Amino acid sequence: MSQIPFRHIMAAHCESGTVAALLNHHGMKISEPMVFGIASGIFFAYLKTPGMEFPMFAVRSMPGQVRTRFAARTGVKFRTKKYRNPEKAEKELNELIDKGQPVAVQVDFFYMNYFPAWYRIHVNVHFVTVIGREGDKYFISDSYHPRIAEIDRESFLKGRFAGGSMAPKGFMFYPVSIPENVDLQKAIKDGLTGATKNMLKIPLPFIGIKGIRRFADKITGWPRYAKSEDYLADKIFRITIFLEDQGTGGGGFRFLYASFLQEASKVLQNPRLEDMSREMMAIGDGWREVSLASAKIAKQRDFSKARLMEIGDLLRVRADMEESFFKRLDKELSNHK
Repeated sequence: MSQIPFRHIMAAHCESGTVAALLNHHGMKISEPMVFGIASGIFFAYLKTPGMEFPMFAVRSMPGQVRTRFAARTGVKFRTKKYRNPEKAEKELNELIDKGQPVAVQVDFFYMNYFPAWYRIHVNVHFVTVIGREGDKYFISDSYHPRIAEIDRESFLKGRFAGGSMAPKGFMFYPVSIPENVDLQKAIKDGLTGATKNMLKIPLPFIGIKGIRRFADKITGWPRYAKSEDYLADKIFRITIFLEDQGTGGGGFRFLYASFLQEASKVLQNPRLEDMSREMMAIGDGWREVSLASAKIAKQRDFSKARLMEIGDLLRVRADMEESFFKRLDKELSNHK
């Protein structure tokens, strides 16, 4: 078996990129930003529970929700499956590939050894598309890799059945039904409404705008959770990684969302969304200020309250800007239902 003819496209984010690539393969012309926006992928949460060793934050919806929300709002149907038995998972994947069906799978990024070792970390929610196999290797379309990659069977199985938080359990999916006529205007409006809900209306103090402000207030307390100076430096530097390097497209997904708004303005024939797209780009630039400050503090190893407050102050500005932005977006939706 060789490769399935498949258009490999690099993307900002693995899940939205994988969904978009699979849909395009099956004839649905849609961009990654449109997939992300319809699915209301933009989000924020600051998390610290008694069972957590160290605080964490998220700038996107839960893994899997891009696919499920997009499907619910467009009528696209995906077949999904998880496995307990690696041999059964491998057998069924091989059968699909041999029939010419590209299949998206969830893996631990660490085992994707077509990337250099220094780049790979243990993250169980990376999505790739399997587009062929030959002998003891698979051909992979990975949104973060510049070309079709190859991976050996053993490493691939380890990635599909890694343990730990959000273990993949051999999860795979692929589209089985795409409506001839998708009501794209309604899907976009539903996606916009979901985004304003994510950022403004979930009644929890650690979600959305409230979550950004909690992050700003709590970051000065991070040193008390640290085992060592090196450990704290790593955690603060990870702010930069989470905002810029882990498939966000830069600025914590804000640039990706700006691209969605630009496309949405044309579909909805609403020039105000074009203006808001430019504003979201500026908001993304502001998140890059947070990234830069975090990287500097981690490198300089100055973890004084005053230095950490620099990050907190930048976060408060981001919260104010996003609160204003999403309130105006919510009003725009109310005025043009």
